Amino acid sequence: MRKKSGESQGNSGIPEVPTLPNAVEDGWGSDRVARIVRELGVPFICFNPGASFRGLHDSLVNLLGNERPQMLLCLHEEAAVAIAHGYAKVTGKPLAVALHSNVGLMHATMSIFNAWCDRVPMMILGATGPVDAHKRRPFIDWIHTSRDQAAITRHYTKWDDQPASVEATEEALLRGMQISTTAPCGPVYIVLDSAMQEAKHAGGAPMPDMARYAAIPSPSPDSTSLDAAVKLLAGAKSPVILSGRVSRDPKAWADRVKLAEQLGATVFTDLKVGASFPSEHELHAMPRGMFISKESLGKLQSSDVVLSLDWVDLAGTLKQAWPEGCPAKVIHVSVDHHVHNGWDMGYMALPPVDVRLAVTPEAAVPALVKALPAPKRTYGKTNAAPAKAGNSGPITLKDIAVTLRDVVKDDAVCLSRLPLGWDGSYWPFTHPLDQIGHSGGGGVGSGPGMAVGAALALKGTDRLPVAILGDGDYLMGVTALWSAVHYKIPMLTVVANNHSYFNDEVHQERVATMRGRPVENRWIGQRIADPEPDIVMFARAQGATAYGPVETHADLAKVLAEAIEAVKAGETVVVDVHVAPGYAPSTVAALTETKEVGTP
Repeated sequence: MRKKSGESQGNSGIPEVPTLPNAVEDGWGSDRVARIVRELGVPFICFNPGASFRGLHDSLVNLLGNERPQMLLCLHEEAAVAIAHGYAKVTGKPLAVALHSNVGLMHATMSIFNAWCDRVPMMILGATGPVDAHKRRPFIDWIHTSRDQAAITRHYTKWDDQPASVEATEEALLRGMQISTTAPCGPVYIVLDSAMQEAKHAGGAPMPDMARYAAIPSPSPDSTSLDAAVKLLAGAKSPVILSGRVSRDPKAWADRVKLAEQLGATVFTDLKVGASFPSEHELHAMPRGMFISKESLGKLQSSDVVLSLDWVDLAGTLKQAWPEGCPAKVIHVSVDHHVHNGWDMGYMALPPVDVRLAVTPEAAVPALVKALPAPKRTYGKTNAAPAKAGNSGPITLKDIAVTLRDVVKDDAVCLSRLPLGWDGSYWPFTHPLDQIGHSGGGGVGSGPGMAVGAALALKGTDRLPVAILGDGDYLMGVTALWSAVHYKIPMLTVVANNHSYFNDEVHQERVATMRGRPVENRWIGQRIADPEPDIVMFARAQGATAYGPVETHADLAKVLAEAIEAVKAGETVVVDVHVAPGYAPSTVAALTETKEVGTP
């Protein structure tokens, strides 16, 4: 069942150490850029090589010695950005990414969009052929130089710049890091002129005081809005908290629990963002899914005050509960309005709001806790029976979840990605790193790279990084796993392989039903078969340890146990599990309950 390839030549893990002594002093434009990146505290820079940043590449290796930041070689620019995305989801801190000219940027666009929608910080260093046409090499420097290159992604980056000198580049890096890490966070894009990188530059200048260019802290809530929110919450008979985009900070987690208990509020969470509240807490409303289930809507519909903690798609959720208009008072805690623009519709519909606290949840919740009275009683866990695995028939996502939980026992796990069909009842969450959310922008193919980034952030901790991916997501992004193997990043990827782009089968069934046509044809143009891609061989091709295909319940427990032991031994592991197609009912409903064009 187990298949493993040999060690690749030159695989030295982290770090890859230059074999010759480093330069003593900086004397080139890219040297200053590299030194500033180091001072910004970025531990890694993810990239696929390109001549447009060859100057910076040399400075990172032969001046800095490939340390702080250490280069992470990737096989595709989408993977480079996705790895930085996954790292930021765990740590809340940015990595740097280098993209080769316009072509590297075009490869990376989907992953940049995901990072933008997910509001994660990221320092992206683009590059271009010489802006001065007189300095361009024939052919290649011309096609790899663009006028206003950053326009390609300007609609879904927080800020961009194309500085023309070393001094301007230094300021751009300082400004870019500040903007990227100030809430709401997001990727920034700075284009480095290759001629500037490779020009002589007087070195030895002192570094700027980085503390003077730090992220702008979230302010405290203004007293008028805070008082209005406290008054509404204190008088609420059935308050609800919608817990959305929040930090991975355990103290902030504890504050949210305290606030919910002070209010006796029902708490909703979802899987689009990371774990934000203990899922087995008595006040937790529902098993977490990608969307609110119909069964849970009643608890929202009975509320008189709704507190949104940067909930993703607040207006859509309120409309789901009250199609004719929301009668409950709404308190919205968010700074997301600062990045809304006319191109990207990630701001969703406009919600009705009675009190707006224009601060982060991490700034608002402690203030609300301080202002509200103590809890009236203590709270325990729900009495919901734990999910159980089947022992016959096709393997399901639930079987994977329950079996994996039995295998890991008391080990701490970080679920870095879950498929759309996942139901929150499969796995309880008790810590903010138990699960870190989805892709942000819904870009298929991001799962492997984000899983590698999360595992990189968790390397050396007591948490086991586990990603459960659909086969379509895995196949699009599988080469990201090469970077995990190359840099000896332990992680487990379980491929829930249903041999289909099943999300679209659900949509085709909906359309066929609406039009009175045969739903039996929904599979055409969706099934990944004839031939079925060899999931295990794809993993082996990246140097990973691979198991499968797993097709029986008896093999599932055995293989997952062996896989976990391999991860604990430091290996990058993939398990191919053949599963029955299917989604949680709430997911099917959310994916298909739309008003199609042409219907009355």
